[in-house]
Amino acid sequence: MKIGVVGKGGVGKTSVSSLLSRVLVERGRRVIAVDTDSNPNLGLSLGLTHDETESQKAIPRSIIVGNRGDLTIEELVGDYAVDTPEGVTLLSALRVTEAGAGCTCGGHATVRSLLGETMDVIADDTVVDMEAGIEHLSRSGGTLAHVDVLVLVFEPSRKAVITAQRTIQLARELGISKWIGVANKVDPDERECVESLCCEYDVPLAIVIPWDETIGVADRAGRPVKTTEAPEVWNAVRALADLIAHQGSFVSKSA
Repeated sequence: MKIGVVGKGGVGKTSVSSLLSRVLVERGRRVIAVDTDSNPNLGLSLGLTHDETESQKAIPRSIIVGNRGDLTIEELVGDYAVDTPEGVTLLSALRVTEAGAGCTCGGHATVRSLLGETMDVIADDTVVDMEAGIEHLSRSGGTLAHVDVLVLVFEPSRKAVITAQRTIQLARELGISKWIGVANKVDPDERECVESLCCEYDVPLAIVIPWDETIGVADRAGRPVKTTEAPEVWNAVRALADLIAHQGSFVSKSA
């Protein structure tokens, strides 16, 4: 499975991506996580230190993967991937290290090329933690055009749900017909609100991940969430993994 995790800035895409990747590893899957944030932090959530995260080589923007490209999948992973303490193999795709470095279009093309190749030789699942917003879907060709399913992450706010709605519209144009709506960081008294917003904007709500301060504590400390922490959050992410495993059951009604 090739899984794109998308959403408005600040909704918790990196937390969801890291927890989902770890749940898949927990189930015996070989998982590659791709960090496409130009300021990458996914490594911290997968157990790398700050120095290890900073020193990871990003995939050069010019690389096209495949039979007619610069590298095979195996070569790319061998040269640029890092094995994390949580059992997930990590690739960094869009690091920006200096001011005035230009746009990241080349990096997006590299990710699209990577996802277009046959990944099952080296991984059972590829989880792509996308940068904030929806520009990656509107770029020529669509960075995530080759994913099997989108995980739409949003907070219980109108702006976040509207971003999910717009993402669905662009996904249809790319031929992506499967997506899962995930409300993240939801207090009990916000559940009804987010359900109402999703109904108003025709955004499917499949998973609700509850607010848990433990997640924020781990983020501030720059460490992974322990498996003994935030049990309801882990349960929700495991339910998300179940839906992904049975992707045929959540084809969009309007696709």
